Amino acid sequence: MKAHHILLITICSILTSNCSSNSESDLTPTPPPTAITYANTVSSIISSSCLSCHGVPTSNGASVPLNTSTRVKNAIINNQLIERISKPQGSSELMPYNGTRLPQATIDKVVTWKNEGYK
Repeated sequence: MKAHHILLITICSILTSNCSSNSESDLTPTPPPTAITYANTVSSIISSSCLSCHGVPTSNGASVPLNTSTRVKNAIINNQLIERISKPQGSSELMPYNGTRLPQATIDKVVTWKNEGYK
């Protein structure tokens, strides 16, 4: 009987020590990073920084509208959009036209959208 109690205590001790956690992070799942897509990221950048000239119709001499993901993608591929928004402040070719250069973190989001296949 005594051996039975010792065995039971040993098994309970093993189970208790293996099921405990010293870290709260083990219990809380890490949320997945938000993918950069046109809908959740790039659209708002274009809307706030480009559509005043690159809307439909275009204004201030803008050559192409940027009101859809396809048009933005084509501007990146054919019209050097990323290069134009990446120019140094004061450059005559900087976009937005007569504006302040976008923060590098914002430009990086557009670059990531391109590099990840224009999702």
